[in-house]
Amino acid sequence: MTKILFVCHGNICRSPMCEFVMKELVRRAGCGNEFVIDSKACRTDEIGSDTHPGTRRKLREMGIPFTRRAARLIRREDYDAYDLIVAMDDENMRDLSRLTKGDPKGKCRLLLSFAGEDRDVADPWYTGNFDATYRDVLKGCKALLDICTKR
Repeated sequence: MTKILFVCHGNICRSPMCEFVMKELVRRAGCGNEFVIDSKACRTDEIGSDTHPGTRRKLREMGIPFTRRAARLIRREDYDAYDLIVAMDDENMRDLSRLTKGDPKGKCRLLLSFAGEDRDVADPWYTGNFDATYRDVLKGCKALLDICTKR
């Protein structure tokens, strides 16, 4: 069982998009029972908020099922509970480094690093461009699934 936690700033745009896209990808690959997939926030701004309407709209457009949810904050104990903590940007990585005291087990990675890219996932909070975010999320999640299923 591979346990993956996606994180972003507020857990309303990028990390829930990753959560739902990854869940659908593993379902389509027939390996849904081999994964635990969730998402949380690095910051408290949006705790309790549902997924952003733009993210819900894009997921609906792409045929990705999602559920109503409330943004939650990552906690220190999540570091031990998950095999992999996947961040959307460098700010998230700095937050994770502080929370985990330097990521001693090497569990924290940027999503697009799985696709061989050294850059952040586009943040629709600032741009309103959920298409660009979806492209980044899909690219990263597909690459991550490919790596996880080859283990």
